Amino acid sequence: MKNRYHLLERRKKLTGLLLAAPVLLGTFVFFLLPFAICVKYSFTFGVGGAYFVGLDNYKEVFSSYAFQLAAANTLRFLVIGVTLNLVLSFFIALLIKKGLAGSRFFRYILLLPLVLPIASAVMVIQVFFAETGIINHWLISIGVPMVQWMEGPSAFYVLLGLYIWKSFGYSVILLLSGLNTIPEEFYQTAAVEGAGSLKKLVSITLPMMAPHFFLAAVMGIVNAFKSYREAFLLGGKHPHDSIYMIQRLLLLLLSKSFIICFTQIRYICICQSSILFCKRNFAKM
Repeated sequence: MKNRYHLLERRKKLTGLLLAAPVLLGTFVFFLLPFAICVKYSFTFGVGGAYFVGLDNYKEVFSSYAFQLAAANTLRFLVIGVTLNLVLSFFIALLIKKGLAGSRFFRYILLLPLVLPIASAVMVIQVFFAETGIINHWLISIGVPMVQWMEGPSAFYVLLGLYIWKSFGYSVILLLSGLNTIPEEFYQTAAVEGAGSLKKLVSITLPMMAPHFFLAAVMGIVNAFKSYREAFLLGGKHPHDSIYMIQRLLLLLLSKSFIICFTQIRYICICQSSILFCKRNFAKM
């Protein structure tokens, strides 16, 4: 009986491997193997008689002004954007939890930006912040010179506001669901022991919300890495330096590699750009 059972289990495993074999083989041949070859070539220089140069190819990219600017902008955007998004979302979630008037209707309003296409969201922002937009029209009406919102340092804050507006609703719903999982008995016991609102927040709410904060932060980082689409739509092909992100640089580097490097047979440049592009996609995942 045991032998028959083991035979059936072995057949199931073998059947599973056979069914997965085409996918595994295709993944290895068309993805993993070419990527491994690219990694190898990225540490070499030359075609035909290529020789090992270590990290020199990467140092050339990392030492460029464009990369340093894009990396600094991306890091700044991540830190400020994700932090503001978490703080504001948690504050609104607390208000809704406390019974804010019209909270049910407010939840639907929060989800509206999630279903709004990116192009439509950018058009809404442009209605307000374009050179002839509503805000500049209002500034001129009160005697204040209009501001180049999209062509100066303020473009960073416009993009930041767009990111928070798009991510805000999802974070609020996520944190609100976390608040609803905290048993009311904890707060009642703390109240009996004389704990105030601040003590309850620090000792009960924040520790029990840690997993939900982590998930909201991860989703915020993912959405922040996707903000290069909004930056492209807002700034065009030549955006202001303040919204020049690392994703834009890597896409430009990759496209130039395939257009220029193939004509000059610079395969090393192509491999290097491809690896950096894959790292960016991995970070988004």
